[in-house]
Amino acid sequence: MGKFVIRETQTGVKFDLKATNGEVILTSEVYSGEAACKKGIESVKKNAPAAAVENQTVEGYTVQKHPKFEIYADKAGEFRFRLKATNGEIIGVSEGYKALKSAENGIASVQKNAPDADVVKE
Repeated sequence: MGKFVIRETQTGVKFDLKATNGEVILTSEVYSGEAACKKGIESVKKNAPAAAVENQTVEGYTVQKHPKFEIYADKAGEFRFRLKATNGEIIGVSEGYKALKSAENGIASVQKNAPDADVVKE
């Protein structure tokens, strides 16, 4: 089972969602405090399972309603995804993937792991 790991940074607090194998599959923004960070985690738990996938790397893609995962290509040409809440705010982003299928697998992993993931503090 996956887990959310809360950790301090130089400028605040953030979380990583780690898969069962320990790989980071989603990273949050930096929050001002732990309470706000935990709200972000709850938002991922709530939104990820129901989120549609919008592949922005395909020409003429269909725009999905929030909550949604957006797959996009970064400046290095790698595939990334971000999870947006019902209000359109980004609540988590992925690392870069060389293949589209890997990014899609990352989304499936977030959807599978997030709802029941434990929350731990590093």
